Order: sequence, then structure tokens, then C-alpha cells
Amino acid sequence: MRVMLSQYEEKMQKSLDNLEAEYATIRAGRANPNILNKLRVEYYGVPTPMQQLANITVPEARTLMIAPWEPSLVKEIEKAIMNSDIGITPNNDGRNIILNFPELTEDRRKELVKDIKKKGEAAKVAIRNIRRDANDAIKKMEKSGDISEDELADNEDKIQKLTDKYVGQIDKAVEAKSKEIMTV
Repeated sequence: MRVMLSQYEEKMQKSLDNLEAEYATIRAGRANPNILNKLRVEYYGVPTPMQQLANITVPEARTLMIAPWEPSLVKEIEKAIMNSDIGITPNNDGRNIILNFPELTEDRRKELVKDIKKKGEAAKVAIRNIRRDANDAIKKMEKSGDISEDELADNEDKIQKLTDKYVGQIDKAVEAKSKEIMTV
């Protein structure tokens, strides 16, 4: 039974990790190399993660510098950035690509906070779906006689506590990212 509960806790943890990874790609007016995590660049016909093709540094608070390991990649990296949803126009000096992050407007910050809350709600729904699946599984076990009614109630209680724990962590993540975005 413990094995089954840990399996559902693992799924809940993955939902939380996924949310945090999504939050890492949301920019807050400061340069953050994580914004490039999902970007793929054509390298010899293969979509390759940006981190495998270039050194990414933050020389100033609102500037990212991408130094490709091969000068021929400058154009491909620029093309990938232009085709992405980052919303920043890259500049290049022939060897490096520079991304200047503009200060976010109040309206844009509010839009981002709405998006953050929406992603948080989606993560909570995923957690609740995992709870439902876990409860369905233990109810089947009780019906088939594998566990008693008391064990059923005890396990439902444990599953609810896990759900509450992860929903609380999601709320904290939403609050922290919202605060970060709204801080000028």
C-alpha cells in the first residue's frame, strides 16, 4: 500500500516540478537564462537545445549574452529567437548575440500574473486528478477485499493530506512568482 501511495506522491511532485520549470521561463524584466530553456536551434539538421550550442551569460541585470561555440551558428540562433515567443529582438556583433530585456509595463506585469495564476490552477487540477485516481484505486482494492474499510478510510485520509501539501506548495509558488513579477 505504501508503494502505491509513494507512486501517487511522485506524480504530484512531478506536477509541482513542471509548474516550477514553467515559471522559470517567465521573464520578470530581468535577464534570466532559463527563458531560453525551451528554445531549439537547427544544428546540422537537428533541433538542439541552445545550452548545448553556446555559452549564455548575464553581463547586466537586463541583458543576456549568447556566445555560440561556432561563429556559423549566430544566424541560426538569431532565427530561433525571432521565431520563438520570447518577444525580444536579438542584436549581434558578428560573434555574440545580445538580448536586451525592456522594463515591463504595469499592464504586462498584470497579464503575466494572470498567466501565472492560470498555470497554478492547472497544476492544482492535475494534483486533484491524481488524488481522484488514487482514491479510485484504493476503492477498487476495498471492493475486491484486498483492504478493509478502515484501511480504505486511512488511505483516503493520507491521500487527502498529500493533496493538501502539494496544493499548498503550488499556492506558495504562485504567490512567490507573482510577487517577483510585480516588484519593479
